[in-house]
Amino acid sequence: MKVGIIGVGAMGCLFGAFLSPLAEVTLLGHWPEQLAALARDGLTLVGPDGRATRRALAATHTPSSIPPVDLALILVKSHQTNRAALLAQQILKPDGLALTLQNGLGNLEKLTAVLTPQNVALGVTAQGATMLEPGQIRHAGHGPTHLAFTVQTRERVMAAAALFNQAGLQTDLVENVDSLVWGKLSINTGINPLTALLGVRNGFLAENEAAKRVMMTAARETAVVAQTIGIALPYPDAGKRALEVAQATAANRSSMLQDVLRGAPTEIEAICGAVVRNGRRTNIPTPINEKLLKLVKALEENDQRLMIEDLPTHFNL
Repeated sequence: MKVGIIGVGAMGCLFGAFLSPLAEVTLLGHWPEQLAALARDGLTLVGPDGRATRRALAATHTPSSIPPVDLALILVKSHQTNRAALLAQQILKPDGLALTLQNGLGNLEKLTAVLTPQNVALGVTAQGATMLEPGQIRHAGHGPTHLAFTVQTRERVMAAAALFNQAGLQTDLVENVDSLVWGKLSINTGINPLTALLGVRNGFLAENEAAKRVMMTAARETAVVAQTIGIALPYPDAGKRALEVAQATAANRSSMLQDVLRGAPTEIEAICGAVVRNGRRTNIPTPINEKLLKLVKALEENDQRLMIEDLPTHFNL
């Protein structure tokens, strides 16, 4: 199988490292330092156990240099999805499949607008990766990946799942991924913005009582919105699940914190912003998510940290 991975950040490199021994994989991105490091030294992958291995990865910034691919794996930030759709259009075979494993809501719709529904699939992954420096990532831990299929995409999604499983990336198929997408969204709303605002690793949110309350409230707020639009999350208490994830990934820097540390735009609009917009549409108040949205946007503009005491923590959900 020929695979094009759009995105040369931590997640793009992680999937590239796992898939490249089994498929013809090329990464496509526009980060000069990363492309130079991959071309010069390959990728250094630090495993959860601390052991480092080196993998050769083909990477380019030129779509025309990539042979037509069967699978375009979309692993860019949500604000880059429109551009990723155009890149996928250039490198996909006519019957190829674009598969998004991105955070947040709205990515599938953006891809479908360019590529049509029969060429697009949606997935959710609990795999985690942290960029250490150009050419070096840490695999933050294994987690399952779920891919959704339709009648039109079933065979191609099954082929992608088989490749992932063969590569050691546990992958399952589902007919409706909405529950998983909103489940991951609820965790992201609890963990990502707080770690970015406070400049802390995930474990701090589980240890600090004030941060824990905000995290769990944000996650539960998201769950209420999901329930209102008819989506049942894959666990009974979103707040407790966010706490469990923060504890299990205590040493990790969230993707939003990584964005803030390198001065890059965050995915806050596709995470808390999506909750706020859906809450307004259904007349459900989302005060915590709205506050987190405003604070992260202010952080992007002013590069300032806040105190936990600046956040409201008591709402009736």
